[in-house]
Amino acid sequence: MTRSPPSPTSDWPAREAVLVCVGPGPDSEKLVLRAARRVSQTGAPWHAIAIETPAMQTLPAAARARIFGILAMAREIGAKTANLSGQDAATVAIAYAREHRLGTLLVGRDRYRRLPWQHSFAEKIGRLAPDLELLQVARDDDELESRLSHLVPQWHNTTKQWHSFGLAFLVVALVTAGSAPLYAHLNMANIVMIFLLAVVFAAIRLGRGAALLAAFLSVASFDFFFVPPRFTFAVHDAQYLVTFVVMLTVALLVGQLTAGLKFQVSVTGMREAQMRALYEMSRDLSSALRVEQIVTISQRFIGQGFHAAVALCVPGKEGSLVQVEGSCPLDDAAFAMARWSFEHGQSAGLGMKTMPTAPLLCILLRGPTRLCGVLVVMPEVPDWELPLEQRQLLDTSATLIAITLERIHYVVLARDAQVNMESERLRNSLLSAISHDLRTPLTVITGLTDALCMAAPPLSEPHAALAQAMRDEVSRTVTMANNLLDMARMQLGNAVLNRSWQTLEEVIGVSMGHCASLLARHTVRIDLPADLPLLEMDSELMARVFNNLLENAAKYTQPGSLILLSARRVGDCVQVSVADNGPGLPPGMESKIFEKFTRGKMESTVTGFGLGLAIVRAIVEAHAGVVRAENLPETGARFILSLPVGDPPTIPEEL
Repeated sequence: MTRSPPSPTSDWPAREAVLVCVGPGPDSEKLVLRAARRVSQTGAPWHAIAIETPAMQTLPAAARARIFGILAMAREIGAKTANLSGQDAATVAIAYAREHRLGTLLVGRDRYRRLPWQHSFAEKIGRLAPDLELLQVARDDDELESRLSHLVPQWHNTTKQWHSFGLAFLVVALVTAGSAPLYAHLNMANIVMIFLLAVVFAAIRLGRGAALLAAFLSVASFDFFFVPPRFTFAVHDAQYLVTFVVMLTVALLVGQLTAGLKFQVSVTGMREAQMRALYEMSRDLSSALRVEQIVTISQRFIGQGFHAAVALCVPGKEGSLVQVEGSCPLDDAAFAMARWSFEHGQSAGLGMKTMPTAPLLCILLRGPTRLCGVLVVMPEVPDWELPLEQRQLLDTSATLIAITLERIHYVVLARDAQVNMESERLRNSLLSAISHDLRTPLTVITGLTDALCMAAPPLSEPHAALAQAMRDEVSRTVTMANNLLDMARMQLGNAVLNRSWQTLEEVIGVSMGHCASLLARHTVRIDLPADLPLLEMDSELMARVFNNLLENAAKYTQPGSLILLSARRVGDCVQVSVADNGPGLPPGMESKIFEKFTRGKMESTVTGFGLGLAIVRAIVEAHAGVVRAENLPETGARFILSLPVGDPPTIPEEL
C-alpha cells in the first residue's frame, strides 16, 4: 500500500523559508543581511527573532539597544520580527521555526570557548531538531569583535554580581546561626530543609548565580556545623555523604527552577502590561476620526509610559511635512530633523544609526501603502534610555499610529469620492434634463426666425438685420444645447459609435461647412497630405470635434487671424493639429482646459458653457485617441489630436 504525498497544508517546514536568531554578538547584522540576500533569490518569507533568556538580563543597555536596532533593520528590509522569552534559546527557536514552517535556521558561529560538556547554540539546534536545515555564517576578522566586545558583560567584574554573592553568603550565615540553637531539638533532615529554604530565598531575590553559591555554601555549612564530628569537614558516618549529594542536587535544582520561574513571572508581567497598554491605545485609535485625536491619544500613552513629549508631523496638501495642530511645539532643528527623516525614509535620533546623539527620536510612520508621517518623541528626563522591550513597544505603537493615519486618509478619500460621484451624477442629470427641455422651444424659435428671414415680401433693412441677429443667436443657443446633450450622453455611457472607414478630408470638409459663418472673418489654411490613410471613426461625432475646435479658435482670436489645420502620420497614429496665432492659453491651463465648465478666461465677453473642449476629449478618447493642448513658441495655441490608424482596407486604384 503506497502512501499519498503530503498536502500543501501539512505542517512540514518549507526549506526556502529562513529564520534568523539575533543576539548581542557582532555577527547578528551579518546574519540579517545574508538572510535577506538568500530569500531575495527565492521570494520565500523570512523571520528574525531575539530570545530573552535569564542570561540576557545581565546584558548592558548598549547591547540590548543593538539587538533592537538589528531587529528594526530586519523589519525594514522585509522580515517579520518577534521578541520571545524562555529558559533555553535553542528550544524557543526550534518551536518558533516549526510553528511558522521555517525550514532553515541561520546562526552565527560560537565565539567563546566552552567547557567540554557545554554545547554551543548551533550544536543544540542540530541535536534537538535534525529535521531543520542549519546554516552557520562564517566569522569575520577580530576587528569587529574587538570593537563590540565591550557590549558583552563579564560577570566576574560587575559590582551587581558581587553584591548578590555577598548577600547570598549573608543569608546562609544567618540560617546557620539561626539553626544552631535547634541542633539538639530537630532532626538532621529538618535542618537540611531550613538550608534548602535559604537556597530558594536566594534564587527568588538574588538570582541564579547567587542561588548556585548558596547551594554550595549550605552543604559546606551543614557539614561543618551540624554533621558529627562537628566543626570539621571530616565525615564520621559515610551515610552523610549521600545526604550531601542529595542536598546539593536538590539545592541546585530548586535554585535553578526558582530563578527560572522568577524570570518567567517577570517577563509575563511585563508583557501583560505591554499588551494591556497596546490594547488601550489601539481601542482609542480605532475610534479616532481626526488626526488631532491621534495626537491626543499618542501624547497620553507615550507621555505616561515613556516620560516623553510627542509631536506628530504628516504630509500636507502639497506633499511637504507639516506639524499637526495640538502637538508639542518643535523648534527649527527638531522640525528639520523630522523633515529629513520623512524625505529619506528612515528613522533617526536616539538609539538609531542616524543622528544617535540627537536629543530626540524621529520614528518613521510607514503604513501598508504609503509614508504617513513622522512621530517625534522628545524625552522629558536626561539620559533617556529604553530597554529592548520598551523600544519594541514604542515601535509597535508607532505602527498603530501609522495604520490609523492611513485609515483616516482613505476614509477622507472615500468620502470625497462619494461626494464627487453624487455631484457628478446630479450634474449629468441636470445636463440631460436641460438639453432635452431646451430642444423643443429652440426648434420652434429656429423655425420662426427662418420664416422671418424668408418672408415674402422681404423685410425692410432694419427688420431684416434684427431677424438675422435673432437667427444667429438661436443657432448659437442650439449649439450650446447640443453640447449639453452630447456631454450628458458621453458621461452616462449612452453614446454609441457608428464607426466606418472615412477619409479625414471629408470629415473636415463637413465641419468647415458647419462653421462657415464663424470662419468668414478668418483665414483658414488646410494642409492634408495626399497619402493619409483611412480612419475608422464616427464621422458625425468626429465632425463635432472639428466644429468645436474651429469654433473655439474663431471665438478667441481677432478677425483676420490665421487658423491652420494640418495632419500627418506618426507611427501607428495620425496627428491632426488645429493652430491659431491668437493670445494663446493661460499658463497652467493646458490640461485643465479640457475639464467640464472650464473656460480659458473666467471673465470674458465670449459666450459658452465651457463644454466644447470637454466634448472633444470625450469623443477622441471614445475613438481610443488622445488630445492635448499647448502654447506655440511665439504666439497662439495649438490642439493636437492623435487617432489610431488601425488596419484600413485597401482601396483599388482607378483605371
